Amino acid sequence: RKVCTFDLERKLERERGRVGEDDISIGQACLELGDLFEQQDRLCKAEEKYLEAHGICVALEGEWSENVASLLFNLGVIYDGQGRLDDALRAMKRALRVFRRAHGDGHRRVADALCNLGVYLFKSGQFQKAKASIEEAHAMYVGLYGEDHETVAMVLGHRANVLNDQGKFAEALAMHEKALDIKRRTLGS
Repeated sequence: RKVCTFDLERKLERERGRVGEDDISIGQACLELGDLFEQQDRLCKAEEKYLEAHGICVALEGEWSENVASLLFNLGVIYDGQGRLDDALRAMKRALRVFRRAHGDGHRRVADALCNLGVYLFKSGQFQKAKASIEEAHAMYVGLYGEDHETVAMVLGHRANVLNDQGKFAEALAMHEKALDIKRRTLGS
């Protein structure tokens, strides 16, 4: 069944009337609505709902819960889409700390946060920090999925972009070719 914002907003208001403001079901409804707004590229509305869900999760589960980290990750993506790079960096660093505390290194969510953090650092001109973050994400992804995986190819592309901006054109080209080769093998030509 296709979901629309109108239906989810009505569901959210019904839940508010039924259970009050600070209930996990309100947080879940805000998350669902935020996800839908993000898919529709309505980033200000998505941010509003993610922030509301974040506040509820912090109040009910504490700063170090998986749900808080996921919402911080989502907010980082939203802020990046809005061109708010400092906010994106702050949110992704916090998400990374919480994911690391919850899962330790070598977990997919930690690698995802490292990868996004690397991209945001790259966009902000912090190339050495970006390179370190992306390389750490790459090592985790290889450990999780092996060398021949589309996610490994994606992070290789990010590494190539950093190398290119550092003037290491031959290395960047080789990295892009390696990423393309993996994509051809895993996704087809």
